[in-house]
Amino acid sequence: MSEPASISSGIAERYATAIFEIAKESKSLPKLESNIDDLRAALAESAELRDVISSPVLARADQAKVMDAIAKKMKLETVMANGLAVMAGKRRLFVLPQLLQHLSAMIADDKGEVTADVTSAKALTKAQSEKLAKTLTARVGKDVKINATVDESLIGGLVVKVGSKMIDTSIRSRLNSLQNAMKEVG
Repeated sequence: MSEPASISSGIAERYATAIFEIAKESKSLPKLESNIDDLRAALAESAELRDVISSPVLARADQAKVMDAIAKKMKLETVMANGLAVMAGKRRLFVLPQLLQHLSAMIADDKGEVTADVTSAKALTKAQSEKLAKTLTARVGKDVKINATVDESLIGGLVVKVGSKMIDTSIRSRLNSLQNAMKEVG
């Protein structure tokens, strides 16, 4: 990991730990989890919000006003709103995406869940997702939440990432292996 990325991750992890601990004490983790999803969606949809959190020229007070307005509009949990206000005051909003990622991981760990990133050539049906989740749950020993994406370049099969483990059964991967084997022979 590059130094700036690890510094950002460290900053985000400290804020996430503080927010998580306060939310856990006040028994508001379910609400915090929905706040995380809402903020992720807002970041994905709004280029203006991404600009606000990453702008070095926007004053701290202006960033704080924007985040306060967002917190009120989205009815964010007090602990999340306060965390965002502190981050704005210290010019740390640029780590918001990493903060959301760390918070999601902490909440999932607290619930005994693990997230599996699944990439398939075409969208999985509900039955396929459920069967895959059951299989992974049996293998991992924790409840598995499926985060599915589609990548048509896989041609067929799946790429499953759970934690640091990856299982690649895609046809693209098999074709690449065959191509490499053919190069070695010839």
